[in-house]
Amino acid sequence: MNRISLIVAVGAASLSGQVAAQDAPASAPGDRGVISAAVTAGTLGIGPEVGFRFSDHIGVRGSATFFGVSSDFDSDDITYRGKLKLKSFGAMLDVHPFGGAFRVSAGARINRNRVNVSATPGPNNTGTVTVGDEDFTAAQVGTLSGRATVKKVSPALTLGWAGKNQPGLFFLAEAGVLFQGAARLRDFRASGSASTNPRFTAALERERRDLQDDVDKVKVYPILQFGIGYRF
Repeated sequence: MNRISLIVAVGAASLSGQVAAQDAPASAPGDRGVISAAVTAGTLGIGPEVGFRFSDHIGVRGSATFFGVSSDFDSDDITYRGKLKLKSFGAMLDVHPFGGAFRVSAGARINRNRVNVSATPGPNNTGTVTVGDEDFTAAQVGTLSGRATVKKVSPALTLGWAGKNQPGLFFLAEAGVLFQGAARLRDFRASGSASTNPRFTAALERERRDLQDDVDKVKVYPILQFGIGYRF
């Protein structure tokens, strides 16, 4: 009789456990963390992005972006060739105030963006070239070159749209600013025969300051990124 009672008790406990498991509500997608991987492209460059969304309202992500582009510009009657090299790495904290796709993000980037500038004034290395309001021959000037760099660590603030907190394919868009400060023109030099002449050295420094004034006008860098990714 004791054995029959034990069998009945075990069976009842097993049945009760099955019913409880069936009655327990399934966890919603937003109740668990979701990992994401994406590729983005825009004003920061092109590169990968990975993230983890802890809940419907909070997430973190990191990215790396790279790109290069060249363009000509004029400064004091000298045409320079500017080569922009984008290279930065960053992390962002994402807040989704409404629990959906819209997000407000803040973070910082290790900023290795720079612009290399160069100019070889004078046709066929002949004629007169004005450097720092003084005239020199093209042979005396040679090639002018330098590089402009920004703050190594730059805060960032953006608004974006990145899909719901659930597995699957998603698209993203992000706009904001990178507070990188004014670019600083460094290592500005000339390769010509007058490179060690004190008069030319002073004129070259005035030319560098003129170029610095041209790049000193922009202290924030615009962020506009688009991308496609997948949440797991």
